[in-house]
Amino acid sequence: MKLPIAKRIPHPHELHGDVREDDYYWLKDRDNPEVIQYLEEENRYYDEIMRPLQEQTEQIYESMVDRVPDSEMKVPVQHGQFFYYSRLDKNKQYPIYARKQAASRALLQDATEEVVLDLNELAEEDDYLSVTVQHMSTDHSRLAYLENRDGTDRYTIYIKDLNTGELLSDRVPNVYIYGSMEWSRCGDFIFYTTVDEHQRPCQLWRHRLGSDVESDELIFEEKDDTFTLFISKSQSGKFIFVYSSSKTTSEIHMIDTDSPLSPLQLVDERRDGILYDVEHWEDDLLILTNEGALNFQLLRCPLNDLSSRVNVVEYNEKRYLQEMYPFRDKLLIAGRENGLTQIWVVHDGELQQISWDEPLYTVAVLSEQSYDTNEVLIQYESLLTPKTTFGLNLQTGEKQCLQVAPVSGEYDRSQFRQEQLWATAEDGVKVPMTAVYLEGALDNGPAPLILYGYGSYGSNSDPRFDPYRLPLLEKGIVFVTAQVRGGSEMGRGWYEDGKMQNKRNTFTDFIAAAKHLIDQNYTSPTKMAARGGSAGGLLVGAVANMAGDLFKVIVPAVPFVDVVTTMLDTSIPLTTLEWDEWGDPRKQEDYFYMKSYSPYDNVEAKDYPHMYITTGINDPRVGYFEPAKWVARLRAVKTDNNTLVMKTNMGAGHFGKSGRFNHLKEAAESYAFILDKLGVPADEKVLNHQ
Repeated sequence: MKLPIAKRIPHPHELHGDVREDDYYWLKDRDNPEVIQYLEEENRYYDEIMRPLQEQTEQIYESMVDRVPDSEMKVPVQHGQFFYYSRLDKNKQYPIYARKQAASRALLQDATEEVVLDLNELAEEDDYLSVTVQHMSTDHSRLAYLENRDGTDRYTIYIKDLNTGELLSDRVPNVYIYGSMEWSRCGDFIFYTTVDEHQRPCQLWRHRLGSDVESDELIFEEKDDTFTLFISKSQSGKFIFVYSSSKTTSEIHMIDTDSPLSPLQLVDERRDGILYDVEHWEDDLLILTNEGALNFQLLRCPLNDLSSRVNVVEYNEKRYLQEMYPFRDKLLIAGRENGLTQIWVVHDGELQQISWDEPLYTVAVLSEQSYDTNEVLIQYESLLTPKTTFGLNLQTGEKQCLQVAPVSGEYDRSQFRQEQLWATAEDGVKVPMTAVYLEGALDNGPAPLILYGYGSYGSNSDPRFDPYRLPLLEKGIVFVTAQVRGGSEMGRGWYEDGKMQNKRNTFTDFIAAAKHLIDQNYTSPTKMAARGGSAGGLLVGAVANMAGDLFKVIVPAVPFVDVVTTMLDTSIPLTTLEWDEWGDPRKQEDYFYMKSYSPYDNVEAKDYPHMYITTGINDPRVGYFEPAKWVARLRAVKTDNNTLVMKTNMGAGHFGKSGRFNHLKEAAESYAFILDKLGVPADEKVLNHQ
């Protein structure tokens, strides 16, 4: 099939005495029929390239489906007289949310299930469904939830009467995807945040149930376009916290849920560079702040004197404190130490770490637990251990295993290995990696290997169990995650060293990880793939320009690749919010630094690896036109004969298709492409279960 070739229309950008040619700028206009025609041509080419891989794709997909358990049910979480949980049946795309009424966990088995919300029923008439936030009213009679059917970040609030099963007439549109909806204690009011024309959450509204949405009252507006607005309820249910936040600065107001008509109360006014979070415990507010503490310190102040500050525990720079979980009898803190997630119990002014058996793991306190609980649910997993839910007794400190997530099919963890590796970056910094592979996969020299990275926004790539990875591990594929700077795996400083004028560290760390894996004979350039999505797509896109010869194939998903142009265009959703992450190219220093690594601006006439690129037409985070322009330029300039494909999802956004089987199908297509280019046969299976 003839390669799709986009036409070129000169469109130079001039700034700071510099000219950037952008002949594919016209692809930004999705109302232009020629743009849609080009995207559809790329999709047809993608289909043609993938047709010979249909058998391998189907084999991978079926092996993943075989790993779907007959039924998955999360551990019920108690709230008052009800225990809430979700379950997912093998033949269903979406989860079912339910509850049981029981006096204790021991009596749950005999209690009758009540379905609260069945997403499969909601999805019957549409190809796409996303339900994010779900919040129950205090009296447990009404469920408010956020629903979207086009893949954007604009959601609608629906309210379900659980006594009748009917939806109320209240419909609130234009609400942000998450952190955007909470009930008052009385259940007569809902507070919510809406987005502006750039999809920035910036207005807080109060809605009285049963009233016309047009009469809702605007009670707060964040006018600084580098800030966003989020809300969340305290663990105690006493307050709704209203967060105005940029990447570097925060300001928080409070709403008393018992007085929903009262004005907001300011906790601490914004000061440049100061980030803080708050929670309510007993008669105090708890405050986590980076003021005078890079990795955040824990303070408290009485509710009747918000200017007072007292240390709860002594600051330790080796511990990165991130979340507070106050319960009636104990205070838990979540954070990081030694590159791993940790949970501590506050006791007599000290942090007592909860210990675990494996050297690599990820652990978290489950959200939205009752403030009055005596048993805190903690989720634990590793690269080898499926998600395991423990109940922590707050009186005795004892842990009880309540559930291990089922793994369908044969799984013997003793046949697999997990390990932590360290690469040396070009500036001498040690960069951690996590690896998982089949026992014996490395015995015959370099193995096929997939190296993943993200490294932005302080987000972490922690060791997690993935049952759908098992079929690939059984083929002898090694999976490695490079925990590069830009995340916060090694603390807040790890994030600071991978953003703004330090952003190139993210890319060179990833390159150092790849070189280490080659030097240590884990793999070779002919057997290694690189994967990353969104900002991780920027990572592997930049690496394609900087060190593409280290990889056989590169797979950027919804990649952010036209950094300078996007960061200059304030009409694009979320652009202004990103200046504290990447820089503001209106400033000359930031402009030239960003241009030095922007994948689109650095495409050269040279050989590139095989590339498999995805995007979504409705993506509000990374416009489809960024990867479309990048692919068009790569096609015109690159000197190799390697395969380059781009798949545009014409009915979804940043997260691809909805529904777990649709996700598995997309994953199988990506893996089929990777394995084909790495030379792994479709029927390759190192591990054969008896």
